[in-house]
Amino acid sequence: MKEQQRNIAIVLASGTGSRFRSDTPKQLLKLAGKSVLEHTLACFETHPRIDEIVVVASREHKTTIEEACVRAGYRKLSRIVVGGDTRQASSAAGIGAVSGDEHKVLVHDAVRPLLDHGTIDRCLEALDRGDAVDTAIPASDTIIRVAEDSTIAEIPDRSRLRLGQTPQAFRAGILRKAHALAARENDLKVTDDCGLILHFNLGSVEVVAGDVNNIKITYPSDIYLADRIFQLRSRRVDDAADAGLSGKTIVVFGASRGIGKSIHDIAATAGANVVAASRSSGVDICDENAVRATLRDALERFGRIDSVIATAGILRTGLIAGQDYAAIDEQLSTNLRGSIVVAREAFEAMRDTGGSIALFTSSSYTRGRARYSIYSATKAAVVNLTQALSEEFLPFNVRINAINPERTATPMRTENFGVEPAEMLLSAESVARATLSACMSPATGEVIDVRI
Repeated sequence: MKEQQRNIAIVLASGTGSRFRSDTPKQLLKLAGKSVLEHTLACFETHPRIDEIVVVASREHKTTIEEACVRAGYRKLSRIVVGGDTRQASSAAGIGAVSGDEHKVLVHDAVRPLLDHGTIDRCLEALDRGDAVDTAIPASDTIIRVAEDSTIAEIPDRSRLRLGQTPQAFRAGILRKAHALAARENDLKVTDDCGLILHFNLGSVEVVAGDVNNIKITYPSDIYLADRIFQLRSRRVDDAADAGLSGKTIVVFGASRGIGKSIHDIAATAGANVVAASRSSGVDICDENAVRATLRDALERFGRIDSVIATAGILRTGLIAGQDYAAIDEQLSTNLRGSIVVAREAFEAMRDTGGSIALFTSSSYTRGRARYSIYSATKAAVVNLTQALSEEFLPFNVRINAINPERTATPMRTENFGVEPAEMLLSAESVARATLSACMSPATGEVIDVRI
């Protein structure tokens, strides 16, 4: 019987981190709230086309890694195996844990926690054309080759040079054969798996685009850089909002106008069961009892909730010295407490069935804006809230993202900034479509950019 082809990620997490000058291996160091390894595993765990994950650990830290994986609740993790003293030995241990030769196997360094789903997709698609794939980005600096006397021997054409990354991807059989051949050869000076394929003339290696943010944690300064990238990381989704909405149950808070109303109208037209709530209907998102009752009623009517979206927000412009504390408290309450209330109550409503939550931030989350400082501060807090809760909710298959639209033509914006040229603004409908697409996607913990 022909084996069923699976997409398997082999995550190499057995390094000792000698260059990092730390007693703790770099894959176990904390980054943006969890370990470097956990970020890496989460990327494969949430990718819809990855079927299985194998982790290669050192004998010394295998138990620690097992405990962390149990706490995180990764459903796709099948095995944690002990690696060797070298990267080659660890990769060989990883492929040794895979039965069958037709599977698509992605070998990835645990210390590249900023891997994105797009790179995984490109690797999997390239394996439909060949048996070996490398990921790389263009060299941004001039590369020089030096002679023994430390003078320049050659300056290669930069347009033909690439900086290699991982994952590297293979049909399982060719990687297995490469490691079997390597085991018979002493003093083999090959640094990665694609190098083995070329060294033993087992085939060509296609190169697909990596991502500039997919950095490798090698030195202590890399942790600080990666942490900043995580803070600012965002993604875009298409606006095919109608796909998959029929029959879904969606609860929208702030549905009386603007983006919330557009979400309601688009989802309802697509055949979703839409529950609309707003202050005008007697539901204030700061009131946990009102939010809880709205979600409970939706569950009773439709049996489950698939998405909860909170678009309600308040913006008061002006210098902080000119705002009274009532206006400040109003923004803090609706924009931040309201987001917390919706996220918490939505999680309780979906923890047994899974689902998605969408909160709203703004481009001001990356840098506070004068004359609407309180609004900016609350939107930065929403991003941090989203990133933190994505980790808490992951074991329950509850996803949460922050929607980050550019300037949008909404009543709230017009009230604060007056009439602006239409071509400079997103429409509420386009933001609504992107929001619904995000809710139907596997993304979690992401800032979803919506751009003109």
